[in-house]
Amino acid sequence: MPKGYWVGHVDVHNAEVYEHYRDANAVPFAEYGARFLVRGGRQEVREGEVRKRTVVIEFDSYDKAVACYDSAGYQAAKAIREAVSTGDLVIVEGYDG
Repeated sequence: MPKGYWVGHVDVHNAEVYEHYRDANAVPFAEYGARFLVRGGRQEVREGEVRKRTVVIEFDSYDKAVACYDSAGYQAAKAIREAVSTGDLVIVEGYDG
């Protein structure tokens, strides 16, 4: 079964409050087996435009990735993030070929 991924691009407007989001998302991420593959770090945009921060999170399956996003725990964390950042997020099924 293919894995599921969150791919996010984020501009953070208040790093101090954003830390509260990171603290709050730790519980649902642990519950759904999330594993960070990319969490900020250096990036170089070669084509198009992208936000300042890229995040890639791996889940055991697409269904777990969706369930984590829809969970009450993540939605509570998301409410913190929305106030201090602008972002784009896609949940995508991995290639298992």
